[in-house]
Amino acid sequence: MKAQIQKIFQESIRVKEETFKDNADKIAAVVQEIKALFKRDGKIFFFGNGGSAADSQHIAAEFIGRFRKERRSLPAIALTTDSSILTALGNDYGFDVVFARQIEGLGRRGDLAFGISTSGNSKNVIEGVKQARKMGLKTVSLTGCGGGKLAGLTDISLIVPSSTTARIQESHICIAHAICELVEDGL
Repeated sequence: MKAQIQKIFQESIRVKEETFKDNADKIAAVVQEIKALFKRDGKIFFFGNGGSAADSQHIAAEFIGRFRKERRSLPAIALTTDSSILTALGNDYGFDVVFARQIEGLGRRGDLAFGISTSGNSKNVIEGVKQARKMGLKTVSLTGCGGGKLAGLTDISLIVPSSTTARIQESHICIAHAICELVEDGL
């Protein structure tokens, strides 16, 4: 069992090292975009499904609360948390529009839509990004599996070079924490 545990950790480390090599400049660009966004009183919308929904909530909480430093609350919203909105939209319009409709109602030109999908092919995340682009929001995607359809739709795409969901998610949260720390340091 110890050998299996070691293999899991080594794979996670390898994927994170490759993720860094492939995405360091793009992560820095996301940090600059978010710092500029907060200076102009914009807000970030995070959204995804399953583990990516949980990551959306986690990242939004880091901005609203704090990451490492005491500071003012920063405007970030996880579009994955309101069960009444999600179920009403899913029932009335279909699950594919649950993020797009929220962005339509809450988003403004200059805000940022941050779509998260391990496969890069989550239809509702893609539709959310399309709506954001239509309205003039900046867009960022956090994906794996080569980026899928989502990566080609966003201003900045952060792609984890893996097709293993667990390794992708581990790298996603590492990227998110790096972004949070660097944004906070830059305020």
